[in-house]
Amino acid sequence: MNTTSIVLVVIVSSLISFIVRKWFINLKKFDDINFRSVHQSKATKTGGISVFFTVFIFSSYYYIQSNQIYDFSIIIPLGIMFIVGVYDDFYNADFKLKFFLQIIVAKILIDYGLVIENFHGVLGLDRIPRIASQLFTVFVFLVIVNAFNFIDGIDGLAISETIKVILVIEFLSITRTPFFYLGILTILAIIPLYYFNFKKDYKVFLGDAGSLFLGTLISIYIFYVLGPEYHLKDSFMINKPLLTMSLISYPLIDLLRVFIIRIKNKKSPFNPDQNHIHHLLLKKGYNHFIIVTVILSVSLIFLTSIFFIS
Repeated sequence: MNTTSIVLVVIVSSLISFIVRKWFINLKKFDDINFRSVHQSKATKTGGISVFFTVFIFSSYYYIQSNQIYDFSIIIPLGIMFIVGVYDDFYNADFKLKFFLQIIVAKILIDYGLVIENFHGVLGLDRIPRIASQLFTVFVFLVIVNAFNFIDGIDGLAISETIKVILVIEFLSITRTPFFYLGILTILAIIPLYYFNFKKDYKVFLGDAGSLFLGTLISIYIFYVLGPEYHLKDSFMINKPLLTMSLISYPLIDLLRVFIIRIKNKKSPFNPDQNHIHHLLLKKGYNHFIIVTVILSVSLIFLTSIFFIS
């Protein structure tokens, strides 16, 4: 990908975002304002649509040109999760159905070769049996995808976390990962969302279509890091499970905290509420931009400290 391609991806993503947003506004398809909402203006949940279609369009172009910048078959599980998210955005899918489809996608990724087979010394374990590794991979996939879905509650947080994880993993790798260009395409497609996400009127939210798509992409990266083919640069040697948990520390902590609170209050862990960390910061009067900046900064400081400790 050259400079022209990079600029073109951003432009196309911006155009798709604008067109789809305008279409939804004309159809009066707005995000419902309810007790969980952190916005009081009209907004559309079309961010994920623009990101996915931008990635899909450019991937299709390279595929037609026989320029395999990455293994295009990985679009299948990503596409399934995107479709699940679109359905959920419109019809509020039952969480059992979403879990079932997420398990299917996790199995597709396992058969693709993205499976956690080694604990790298955690709990005194290294290689684990085949069935156990597959079950654990499914569990981790469910955790990551839903953790990213949970943090998509304020402007810019989920997309910023996604960009951070992709860039750090690629930076720490000795060579480019097989998903390098997929990751770059996604980041470029995300960039225009910062403008549409932080608008005062007629905002564009990522929606479940976007958060499930990005959560699946992050899972793919995490599984690859934990595999035998990912090698860290010599100056950044660290235990792989510790690295991956540090990379997604905020989504994991927020997910665990919310689950504990809901279970303690005798509610379903999947019932939405306003107990997320970003909700608490909003109640203290901080705006969305400040909250995202603080969370991202603390996350990077924590990640850096882990390297020094290691």
